[in-house]
Amino acid sequence: MTTASTIRQRWLVGHGPIVHDDETVERIEILLTRLIAEGRVADETTAYTLLAAADRLSCVAMNVVAHMTYARRIDLSGTALSVEDFKPTPEGHTGGSLNMVQAFVGYLLANALTGSTRGWIMGQGHCVAAIEAVNALTGDVSPAQRGRYDRSEQGLSRLCADFYSYAIDAQGRPAVPLGSHAGPNTAGAVSEGGYLGFAELQYIHMPLPGESLVAFLSDGAFEEQRGPDWAPRWWRAQDSGFAVPVMILNGRRIEQRTQIMQEGGAQWLADDVRHNGFDPVIVDGRDPAAIAWAIVEAEGALRAFAADPDRRYPAPLPYVIAETEKGFGFPGAGSNAAHNLPLGGNPHTDAAMRGRFNESAAALFVAPVELDAALTAFATHAAQQRPLESAHPMAHRHPAVPRLPEPCWEISGSEGSAMTALDQWFIEFAKANPELRMRIGNPDELASNKMGGTLALLKHRVNEPEPGVPEDLHGAVITALNEEAVAAAALGNKGGLNLIVSYEAFAVKMLGLMRQEIIFARHQRQAGQPAGWLSVPLIVTSHTWENAKNEQSHQDPTIGEALLGEMSDTSRVLFPVDGNTAVAALRDVYAGRGQLACLIVSKRDVENRFDAESAQRLVRDGAAHLIGDPAEAEVQLIALGAYQLDEAIKAQQHLAKMGKRACVTVILEPGRLRIPRDAMEAEFVDDDATVSTLFPQGLPRVILTHTRPEPMLGILRHIDNGPTKTHALGYISRGGTFDVPGMLFANRCTWAHTVDAVATVAGWNREALLAHAQRAALDGTGDPNDLLSP
Repeated sequence: MTTASTIRQRWLVGHGPIVHDDETVERIEILLTRLIAEGRVADETTAYTLLAAADRLSCVAMNVVAHMTYARRIDLSGTALSVEDFKPTPEGHTGGSLNMVQAFVGYLLANALTGSTRGWIMGQGHCVAAIEAVNALTGDVSPAQRGRYDRSEQGLSRLCADFYSYAIDAQGRPAVPLGSHAGPNTAGAVSEGGYLGFAELQYIHMPLPGESLVAFLSDGAFEEQRGPDWAPRWWRAQDSGFAVPVMILNGRRIEQRTQIMQEGGAQWLADDVRHNGFDPVIVDGRDPAAIAWAIVEAEGALRAFAADPDRRYPAPLPYVIAETEKGFGFPGAGSNAAHNLPLGGNPHTDAAMRGRFNESAAALFVAPVELDAALTAFATHAAQQRPLESAHPMAHRHPAVPRLPEPCWEISGSEGSAMTALDQWFIEFAKANPELRMRIGNPDELASNKMGGTLALLKHRVNEPEPGVPEDLHGAVITALNEEAVAAAALGNKGGLNLIVSYEAFAVKMLGLMRQEIIFARHQRQAGQPAGWLSVPLIVTSHTWENAKNEQSHQDPTIGEALLGEMSDTSRVLFPVDGNTAVAALRDVYAGRGQLACLIVSKRDVENRFDAESAQRLVRDGAAHLIGDPAEAEVQLIALGAYQLDEAIKAQQHLAKMGKRACVTVILEPGRLRIPRDAMEAEFVDDDATVSTLFPQGLPRVILTHTRPEPMLGILRHIDNGPTKTHALGYISRGGTFDVPGMLFANRCTWAHTVDAVATVAGWNREALLAHAQRAALDGTGDPNDLLSP
């Protein structure tokens, strides 16, 4: 009979390159005593069986990772591979993936020891090989991978062969359910992790009360940006679950040591994060037991803090520093080469490299019977009545349908700020949905951007509220002068309701984060697992045209243009022109799921030209006629944006005085009018009948767009009648310290420039439409003030 002491000794000796230092052994012994006393672990035999299994699972998974980079197949008997078994062109982020194996197995071990399934997020998405290898071994794979990858030699060999196979199907999509980074086919993944630093910004906002999350962080990403060190500013026990960051401190980026290592290593990092309000602990990152201990202890500390009635914020948040060397357990460990191809040569063509690979694989070998026993030990989910790790709640968000209050619609013909209208509706929206945790990402000027009512209701979240300022310990407004950090607060809160508000020019700093979320959500739809989180709006205001008073750095329509480049069914870009269209658009966004939407909204007072019915029709179709009928018009003026609509109306009125018939059409959402690029986008865009009704073929058109004209012409190719019949006016990258008319003039976007363009596309006499002084101003020889009014 195997005794507990025998099992303990089996763990103590480690396996392969994995050893257990004295500190880890002592920590584990104390932890197990407590877990057994609490009834969370049955006995020492059970506990040490799991610990020994973790060593063996780690070794096999490390071996699989190495094979995924270099080999076409794996031999579970331990027989050395021959030349034809190796890939001609190996590829893989091998070093970091090897490190992630011990971290991810440590996470599984913590779950098994405590009978609790925690969520996980991995910032270093290029280390996906570790997750896929462990998942295939444990059988916790995604639906697309089921039946393809498993613990058998055939299933693991297929995993190795598929990795970086570049397989593509007839539709131009990946032909295997496996990529270079984490994706929807990676069981349990919630982020690609392709852009270092974003998981670090989001993780603290992810778990809801009663949930726990382990966030695997990259020491390279530590240098990426400010924001991760602000987590203690945001975490509150009342509205958040437990979040445990695990920094994989392997000490190297791609080409050199990380800044952390240059400054002093793990102890320097511990001092740094302690200064920012964390409670760090350094563990052996090469040992899954050490990482499991840290996760359980860190969560316990948070639980104790949450239970303390005298708690004071900021909470001393845990911060696990898992000290290791890049590529641990394989040749090249600790060198720059470990990042990608640590052997320093290709085993397919180099006999010496084949020898090094096979020797290293032998050092990681685990006999099949031992592997089977290890995997059986980890199969605790049914007995513990807990979900698989791939089913953790953060990977399957689907909040209740929010209540969408009926707006207090503005009266047509009245004047007001669209941002004020949004503010008034959003207040009622927030009050109507108190059960949904709310996060407002605010880079600093919510009140200045005319959402003062929202700020007064929800308040800045701070640790020490300042009297007389809309601040609160439990405020929902996450404010910092860092666009990425505050956007991450909203995008991390997928279990609740979110809003991001920014200056248009500075929202560009959020683009990488927004794009990563859009791509992941789109891929989820393609995989047949559409995201269930409530759509997140980004409102950009103080925008290009009304920021005429500032320098050109504040005059930038890039965010909308860039987001229009993504698939319109997932990345929506809307140009409201008044209060009613803004509220109708925002309300429509919140009715959706798995989308990010950018609303480009003016904050200065404009005339409300759409009533409730027409505003909602505009949202439904993406475009609507405001003045005239294109069936009777000689030319069509198309406006995208409030200031562009003003100029289009002035041009229409001027042309009417000249005896010319022009209609004015507003495009709210140009993505609905584009030529679809695939079947999913085709389901989103307007059908041909709607487009032809709104934009009759052959009618001369002038488009006035908030954006640069060229990208908008590309989006609207469906309604472009060619350069002789269609002309676009927009931002041409000219700016400075102007007023709004000056900004319009500098970019050739005034009503007069519109009339001038109409003369070209309609074949009319320019001199008959515009006075001499107006033509001189247009030609750059007169006074721009002559164009202030028609």
